Amino acid sequence: MDPADVERLIEENIPEAEATVSRARGKHDDDHLEAEVTAPAFADLSLLDQHQRVYDALDEHMTTDIHALELTTRAP
Repeated sequence: MDPADVERLIEENIPEAEATVSRARGKHDDDHLEAEVTAPAFADLSLLDQHQRVYDALDEHMTTDIHALELTTRAP
């Protein structure tokens, strides 16, 4: 899946989110991605819940198009 498409899905599904997604360094296949996501919606959530919000935003793509996602989340 194209990193720009992943960014778009995250930003469309998490209010005011800013996402930066790239191919994972050192990986040779296209389905290993790295993402940094900043969103005010993360302010009162645990790290686990923040990551779950991102997974929910990506929906079925997490099981069909993305094999691995290295995720960093934070509130602004």
